[in-house]
Amino acid sequence: MSRSNPKVKKPSRKTILQIVTGSIAAYKSPDLIKGMKADGIRVICVMTESAHEFVTRTVLRTVSGETVYSEMFPKDAPFGVLHTSLADLPDLVLVAPATANFIAKLATGISDDLASCICLATRKPILIVPAMNDGMYLHPITQKNIAQLKALGYYFLDPVEGELACGRVGVGHIATDVNIRAEVQDILQKKARRK
Repeated sequence: MSRSNPKVKKPSRKTILQIVTGSIAAYKSPDLIKGMKADGIRVICVMTESAHEFVTRTVLRTVSGETVYSEMFPKDAPFGVLHTSLADLPDLVLVAPATANFIAKLATGISDDLASCICLATRKPILIVPAMNDGMYLHPITQKNIAQLKALGYYFLDPVEGELACGRVGVGHIATDVNIRAEVQDILQKKARRK
């Protein structure tokens, strides 16, 4: 008599929409993307205009294997309304690195580019990973903006003390890839348990 093997449901592949903003830490994005892909995650990137100063679209496309978006109305967009289509697509929106400017835009509801429109339109969890000068990070306005977003349910992975682009050592250095990936997994697991 043969025993039938129960079918094990394989977990569906998760999709992360990573928003890359104009922090010097953007140059680390390719390694983070590679790590998340090794974790079995599909990563689609959206770049702010200033992010192009620190990492190229070609590099992010190469490491992710996906189209990289930055324009609000690209001619070759595969979606009807790009920002709402991208807002609905992922299991999690990851803003890494997040500048003080982008955090302020989110806290005040400013949606003047593709990345900020996606964050306003999505109902998926948003994880923000700040990276900036220590003076900017510790400024009361930035701290107020962070507290306001946390109160609304945004997730944050705080920066660490480290060498900053200005040459000082201070709090504002982006969290390690290992910690970002662990936080991503933790949020995805919490989301799965709530279903």
